[in-house]
Formats: sequence, C-alpha cells, structure tokens
Amino acid sequence: MNRVCELLNIKYPILMGGMSWAGTAKLAAAVSNAGGLGIIGAGPMRAQDLRKEIEKIRSLTDKPFGVNIILVSPFTDELVNVVLEENVPVVTFGAGNPTKYIKDLKEKGIKVIPVVASDSLARMVERSGADAVIAEGMESGGHIGEVTTFVLVNAVSKKVKIPVIAAGGISDGKGMAAAFALGAEGIQMGTRFIASKEAQVHENFKKLILKSGIRDTVITGASLGHSARVIKTKFSKLVKNLEVSSPVEAENILVGSLRKAVVYGNVDEGSFMAGQSVGLIDEIKTVKEIIDEVMEEFKKVVSNLKEGF
Repeated sequence: MNRVCELLNIKYPILMGGMSWAGTAKLAAAVSNAGGLGIIGAGPMRAQDLRKEIEKIRSLTDKPFGVNIILVSPFTDELVNVVLEENVPVVTFGAGNPTKYIKDLKEKGIKVIPVVASDSLARMVERSGADAVIAEGMESGGHIGEVTTFVLVNAVSKKVKIPVIAAGGISDGKGMAAAFALGAEGIQMGTRFIASKEAQVHENFKKLILKSGIRDTVITGASLGHSARVIKTKFSKLVKNLEVSSPVEAENILVGSLRKAVVYGNVDEGSFMAGQSVGLIDEIKTVKEIIDEVMEEFKKVVSNLKEGF
C-alpha cells in the first residue's frame, strides 16, 4: 500500500493507459479485477458511446475504474459531463491542460489525474487541485512529448507534492522499480496490456508487438505538430516521407489510421501506436498474469537492491 493505492482504492499501483480504440471496457475490467486501475479510453467516443462502455464495465467488475479523456477531442465537454453524471471514480486527461474541468470533477468526489509531459504542467495542475499526475515520457506509444521517462519522472517528483505515476517504456517489474527509484509511486502501462489475451485489438497488432525490437518504433507527425510513436511499417515510412514532400497529404492519410490499425489490423493504412517497450514483450498473457509478474519482479528487484547495500 502507498499513496496511489490509497487514493484509488486499488491493490497494486498499476494503471492501464487510456488507449483510444484499444481501451475497451473488457480490457479495463480485467485490469481492475487483477488489482490495478483499468481505464476506458474515451478518445474517439461521443457521449452515448462512453455511457455504454461505463455501463459495460460496471457489469464486469465492482472494482474502481477510470476514464481517459483526450483534450484535443471536439467532444471533450460532453465526455466530461458523462463522467460527472455517471460519477466515474477516476478521470485521467491527456494531450492538453485540463485545469478548467478539475473543480467540477473534484466537487463530485471524482479523482483527477492529468497526464503531463513537463514539470511546469505538473505544477500547474497540482495548483488547480489534481490528485496525482502521470508523468509520461517520450518512450510511450501514441502522442508524446519531448522528454524521456527517466528525466521527466525525476524532475516532476521533485516539483510536486501529489503522487507521481510514471509512464512510457514500462512493461515489467524492473521498469517499475526504476520508476519508484526516481520518485514515482505508481506506473501506467499501455503497450503491455495491448499484448494481453483480453485486449480486443486485431491479432495483427499483437503479432507486430511480439516481433518488434526496441528500435522498431518511429515518431510520425512531428513536423505536423502532433508527434506520435508507432511501430515501424511501410505506412509509417510513407507518412514520414509525406511529412516532407506533402504535409497536407500526410495529414489526410493519418485520419482514421489508428482505428484501421487497432480494429482492422490494416498494416497498409494503419498507425500501430505502441511504445519502445515492444522490444521487451515476447508473449501474450492474461492481464492477471501480467500484473502478478510485474509485482513479483518489482518486489524481487527492490529486495535485491536492499541486500546489495
């Protein structure tokens, strides 16, 4: 037990990343049932879609869960209203500054945990009442900032008093122990949970993760103003080339590309968003097996470090 477990009323300080299309109620429920905090990825959803997923997760678990809202969504206001009306236990925010929503959420007793890519944003959301922050480094999959997890978590943990949850490149107990050494009190994993039996993603996505090494991801969209880490494919190479020769065309082919990857497994037109931790994953396991193994290795590493000194 630590501050993250107490804050969220969970057994283990492990959160599931709020992944668009991949963050379904089924996967989130599996994470919550295994002792972590499952999070529904509301990224592409409208209000009615999110409401259905919340209803579904409540039929699959009686444990706490969360909803992730991407602030660049045109439907952010209606999604926040659903979270308020449904009294969701936890909400995480990504891709922006959520301070204008924090007061209303806190008044309903909802825990607010923004994802931050800088120590300055971490301080800002803390002043606005955030309960914790997720410091997400550029090793993570999907939309990323410019600072590595190793540096970001260290800096953020020195600048805020609220709990820090580390994300980006973490897929096992060793990564968790390293994050805790840097001042984190919890971790968030996304890519590792995609490579689980409960993940409702196309098998092509899981196969790509298994065969990828630590150098098999690439950043697309940087010159377009929305950097995203994806698995290397012919499509990602095409996007990077078009960013230079035809930015408008690059923007056009990126529209809907995440759904094409996650739902349809389209390797020719899909953006398979995943972190550098793909190179650390070599087996599809159940969510419970993943969490149990992370915790077992974490405890072993910490114990060995204690004995070594």
